[in-house]
Amino acid sequence: MCSAKVIPINTHVLEQLDFEVLDSITLPLFGSYVSAGFPSPADDYLEDRINLQEYLVQNPTSTYMMRVRGNSMQDANIHDGDVLVIDKSLKPADGLPVVCFLDGEFTVKTFRKINNKAYLYPANPAYKPIEITEEMDMRVWGVVVWILHKPVKR
Repeated sequence: MCSAKVIPINTHVLEQLDFEVLDSITLPLFGSYVSAGFPSPADDYLEDRINLQEYLVQNPTSTYMMRVRGNSMQDANIHDGDVLVIDKSLKPADGLPVVCFLDGEFTVKTFRKINNKAYLYPANPAYKPIEITEEMDMRVWGVVVWILHKPVKR
C-alpha cells in the first residue's frame, strides 16, 4: 500500500501518494492489444512484464501522485477517488489539466490562456472558471500526465 498525506482544499482533497511501492511492482504485459472496435483474435502469450513506475513516470524526481476528492473535473474524466500522476517538470500549456496551489489550497483544473490572461477551468457546469490575477497566490504544482481510475458502471 502507498503511504499518503491528505491535503484538504475547497472542492477537492488531493492525497499525495508515494511512488516507492510502485517501483517494486511489475505486472504481466500481453504482446497483443485488446480491440476497442471490432473483436480480433487474441494472442495467448505473455510478451513481458511492465514496471508501473517506469511506465507512468518519465521524470522520477519531479513526479508525484495525488488522489482526487470532488467533482469539478468530472467532464474531463477526472473523478472523485481517482489518482493523478503529476509531473512538476512540465510547463502548463493551454488545455492541459494542472494541479495548482491557489490561495493556500490545492485544486486540479484545466489551464487556459485567453487574450494574454490565464484561467483555471473546471470541467463541470456547476463550477465557474477562475481568472488568475496578480492579487492571487497561484503556483502550478505540475501537469497531470496520467489519470488512474476504476471503470465506472453506466
